[in-house]
Amino acid sequence: QVQLVESGGGLGQAGGSLRLSCAVSGTFVRVNDMTWYREAPGKEREMVATITRSGSTNYSGSVKGRFTISRDYAKDTMDLQMNTLRPEDTAVYYCNAMILPSYPGYYQNFWGQGTQVTVTS
Repeated sequence: QVQLVESGGGLGQAGGSLRLSCAVSGTFVRVNDMTWYREAPGKEREMVATITRSGSTNYSGSVKGRFTISRDYAKDTMDLQMNTLRPEDTAVYYCNAMILPSYPGYYQNFWGQGTQVTVTS
């Protein structure tokens, strides 16, 4: 069974940095796009950053220039380096990926369990 396992996050200070990681585990054929989402209290879940299989990246306007998404294709992991943190970055961060599992033979959308990021001023 395919799973996304997140790590990192926790408590950070405004202006500081945190790093999130997401690892794909289980039996699968291919991982396509990988994306970080976040959900703040009382708000809808929003896309933070995405990286395609070819390495193209896209960021939300609120994090562009501060966050950097990256992938290790050999290890099937994804990271999010978060710099110049702001209190409004406080949210639960979710890892998302489009994955072709060994069975069944079609792409499915997988989510991690979420990791809390809290930024204090």
